[in-house]
Amino acid sequence: MFTFDGRPVPTDGEQTIAAALLAAGVRSWRRTRIGGRPRGVFCGIGVCFDCLVRVNGTPAQRACLRVARPGDVVETEEGDET
Repeated sequence: MFTFDGRPVPTDGEQTIAAALLAAGVRSWRRTRIGGRPRGVFCGIGVCFDCLVRVNGTPAQRACLRVARPGDVVETEEGDET
């Protein structure tokens, strides 16, 4: 289990954050800098930057590449925080 914006999300410790969020019904976890448009997983292989999240206080982590570990604190990435 990890948390996303305070909400508990199950994980097996092997799937990515993006996979775990999608399995939990969460479709977006980043907002664009201009317009605040929602973004989530797009390419799923680390090429784009649509799936950025803050993990344990570290901004700009690609949710499609980062494994969801029990106890992680994952938060919505707001705008351009890199």
